[in-house]
Amino acid sequence: MPLKTLTLAPQLPPGLILFPCLNRPNKTLKFHQVLVFILTFTAYAAFHASRKPPSIVKSVLTSPTLTNGTTASNSDKGSFNFTRNPLQNDTGWAPFNGAHGPHRLGELDLSFLLAYSVGMYFSGHIGDSIDLRIFLAVGMLGSGIFVIIFGLGYFLDLHSFGFFVTIQVVCGLFQSVGWPCVVAVVGNWFGNARRGLIMGVWNSHTSVGNIMGSLIASSVLGIGWGWSFMLPGIFIVIVAFFIYLFLVVNPENVGFDLLGKEVEMSGEGVALVDSENNETEDVESSIAIGFFEAWRLPDVASFAFCLFFSKLVAYTFLYWLPFYIRHTAIADVQLSDKTAGNLSTVFDIGGVFGGILAGFISDVIGARAVTSLQPLWIIWFQVKERGVDSNGTGGSRRSSSLSPWAGPPSNYPSSLSLPNCRASSSSHSHNEMMMVNSEEASHPEKLKFAREDFALSQAAELILRK
Repeated sequence: MPLKTLTLAPQLPPGLILFPCLNRPNKTLKFHQVLVFILTFTAYAAFHASRKPPSIVKSVLTSPTLTNGTTASNSDKGSFNFTRNPLQNDTGWAPFNGAHGPHRLGELDLSFLLAYSVGMYFSGHIGDSIDLRIFLAVGMLGSGIFVIIFGLGYFLDLHSFGFFVTIQVVCGLFQSVGWPCVVAVVGNWFGNARRGLIMGVWNSHTSVGNIMGSLIASSVLGIGWGWSFMLPGIFIVIVAFFIYLFLVVNPENVGFDLLGKEVEMSGEGVALVDSENNETEDVESSIAIGFFEAWRLPDVASFAFCLFFSKLVAYTFLYWLPFYIRHTAIADVQLSDKTAGNLSTVFDIGGVFGGILAGFISDVIGARAVTSLQPLWIIWFQVKERGVDSNGTGGSRRSSSLSPWAGPPSNYPSSLSLPNCRASSSSHSHNEMMMVNSEEASHPEKLKFAREDFALSQAAELILRK
């Protein structure tokens, strides 16, 4: 039986009340589109920036290091003065500096991602019921606070593994708010025209956020790993303030008509039908699609699995690439923790260009799924030409050169899966509703069931949001 969810109309953002010049007729629709694009882009970039510190500080937390950035062996420890002061980074950080330190750091990542995945499902439902602007701002504020609290463990000399796990779990729940909210808002403001290029540019926020987080966290690593968490946490809190003040969830909130001539979903989760003819459905509540029902929708399963495997690769690089670079000699040189963190951004730089390029190509050739094959050719060509040694270390010089080439392929599916699924479901729903409207007079008894099928098909994108 379909679930019923109450809807709450979004309020006008306080920033637009304080500055009436930002409203119509002083500002055009194009201005508000650009504003929403920038705000949602910056918001999710801030989310990803606050996820990067754990990967940057892994090497600092696990093993003792010398002052020149090389790993200390047992024979070296006698000639260097190591301190037990917890505010120094030379001895690692309990409970991560033992033999099982990397495993415990992996458990931290696991706890975050488990909470994140569970939270994504419920965030999709909650986001359909409340003002997305407030919901997104709360998620960003909570994320920033708990990232800061994680960093405070350095200053307060905390060494409890349970403390760090708890922080990661709660932070994962708050982080799960981001993606459903920004996707819904962007979907309200932008139509399907040239959706590949638009989503390709917009989806580069993940790589931009990773770059920002890596550079910020690495820049202060020398004065204490706690600062690597404090600064990204403060950054996302500041961005949350601007989201709360200025983000407009839906064009109708500022007096603009909906852009889509096809069927779209409003920010409140209500189906808006045939907006070109000003025909809408008056419903008191919206139908929330179930998890298993979403899998029955066209193209949902294929795009979901595509995104699953691409994220499997992307998150491996996100969490462990700096650690790998730090512990692998590159050109026979052992890099410092700071340099390893900065060098890891090359992967995300490739991701920025790769996502935009994939979106542009998909718009030109009109076959969006074909671009997913390009990563296989690029990786095969690079491995064939450069080679990677089987022991994983001798080929480190070559493997480091593969980093920028691995960035674009990992970002292709992420840039295109969501707009593909959304567009496919939108077209499917539009065709269904045209048939319903034409047969409504002659078969009124079928109208109720057709409307319910239409409402279900509108939620195809939710399987990616949840």
